[in-house]
Amino acid sequence: MADALRKQSRDLQRLRQRLEGWARELGFQQLGVTDVDLGTASRRLREWLQKGYHGDMDYMARHQHLRTNPAELHARTCRVISVRMDYWPGGEMEQHARQLQQPAQAFVARYALGRDYHKLMRKRLQHLARRMEAEIGPFGYRALVDSAPVLEKPLAEKAGLGWIGKHTVLINRQAGSWFFLGELYTDLPLPVDEPASGHCGSCSACMDVCPTGAIVAPYQLDARRCIAYFTIESHDPIPLELRALMGNRVFGCDDCQLYCPWNKFARPSSEADFKPRHGLDSAGLLELFLWDEATFLQRTEGSAIRRLGHERWLRNLAVALGNAPPSREILEALRRRADHDSAMVREHVDWAMTRQTRAMGLR
Repeated sequence: MADALRKQSRDLQRLRQRLEGWARELGFQQLGVTDVDLGTASRRLREWLQKGYHGDMDYMARHQHLRTNPAELHARTCRVISVRMDYWPGGEMEQHARQLQQPAQAFVARYALGRDYHKLMRKRLQHLARRMEAEIGPFGYRALVDSAPVLEKPLAEKAGLGWIGKHTVLINRQAGSWFFLGELYTDLPLPVDEPASGHCGSCSACMDVCPTGAIVAPYQLDARRCIAYFTIESHDPIPLELRALMGNRVFGCDDCQLYCPWNKFARPSSEADFKPRHGLDSAGLLELFLWDEATFLQRTEGSAIRRLGHERWLRNLAVALGNAPPSREILEALRRRADHDSAMVREHVDWAMTRQTRAMGLR
């Protein structure tokens, strides 16, 4: 029995050593392993929910137990293999930040400029699991990429991939924060890695630059004030008091990452699927607002943006057009949407028209 256990331990150690190379061959930039003890993260999640910072994301509370207990989500899970994959599109950070100062251009979160990452990463994780099976035989696992209730950032932090910054995004000392995360839940008792330590220090750049003050305290994000939340997650009208603060951000918000000093170490992604598509990294607001639903569906095929649907796409763009420099062309485009079938679109268009006409001194 003792000999068998020692052999298993040696086999798992050898497997762990090979995982790094396999992960890199599959396009992941880093891999780490952690146990499933999420006691600290569970407490922090509970406090965050109690404060109502999750807004209308009721699923965060509904699946709280599954998030904090990996073995409940996938039976017999005792380890989590955490991976990261870069998605930074390349170019100088200042170049991307300058787009926020071009109010007639649309700003789309950098992660959504290319193809949706979920299927790509999940397929690669499945390939990794099959490589492991070829080495040791069948074992229990489940590949996850934002596809189930998982505390991916705390798990990645415990696995040594980085630390959770004051903006609640994971930061890596050698790579910044422009990367996706994925997990392989497994019943293999692999050796675990050392957790990452924090290195934000006294820096408050992310908090200072947040357009809506959504980072209410270090390491605490109130989603109800977050542009990413109400342009992507929310199905409701965008709060009146936050619309002017949106600027030209039509899908997500990257300010806290664009101004994080650690992102000077960000590396451009080598994944062709993550490269910008359909000119979304430089598209004009008016151009995007004129897309009919068929064009929207065609141009966003395979993109994370498609989950919005045309109605919420127009909602977001109407607000951005209301914040754009006064233009009769913009006003005319808004008027053509003034009788849209959606009451929500009509209300946001009306808000934008009022902003435009006042700026032009027409009322």
